[in-house]
Amino acid sequence: MARLQFDVGTVEITELVIAGWTARDVAALNEHIEELKAIGVQTPTHVPMYYRIGTELLTQAEEIQVLGDDTTAEAEPVLVGSPDRLWVTVGADHTDRKVESYGVAIAKQVCPKVVAREAWRFEDVEPHWDRLVLRSFVEDGGRRVLYQESPLAALRPARDLIAGWNKGDRRLPAGAALFCGTIACRGAIRSTSRFEMALEDPVLGRKMSHAYRVRTLPVVS
Repeated sequence: MARLQFDVGTVEITELVIAGWTARDVAALNEHIEELKAIGVQTPTHVPMYYRIGTELLTQAEEIQVLGDDTTAEAEPVLVGSPDRLWVTVGADHTDRKVESYGVAIAKQVCPKVVAREAWRFEDVEPHWDRLVLRSFVEDGGRRVLYQESPLAALRPARDLIAGWNKGDRRLPAGAALFCGTIACRGAIRSTSRFEMALEDPVLGRKMSHAYRVRTLPVVS
């Protein structure tokens, strides 16, 4: 179990699910598959895919430790079920790409999954969900560089993703956290020493964000 402390209160997480290959547009989905294939990642047997991950990997830290130089991060909207309502936050699916070349599910279990400390009520954003904008930034040559940017219209609708995992039920159970997939990167997929993700609501005029540093540990044998 993981305990997440948001600005709206504490939520205990007993199930962590990473949804993959969730692009709504087939061309965009194939583009992302080709991006990953170019760095040796196995292609999915069907889409979307749902990966069960250990809840102990969830963190809201400002620094994580990873093994080696082959990890990358991708920003995702994250749905969090609590006893009284559904919340949305932003998170990063940090993954070891070298391990992913022979096992995507294994790779997702290797690195921490970082989420922000802010959360919004899903009911407040569901009517304009597609207009929310997901962004991420990486550190490149000492500069903060835009890495991802797209409205959530690029991803499958949130309720459809919930139903795809929860046997047709469009409600996310209390204690479950669902990463909803990511968007294409600008340029090559690459590692970074600092990752920043943000979710902007242009309708209600607000934004949440979180950044963390990546400390690389040596690979020894």
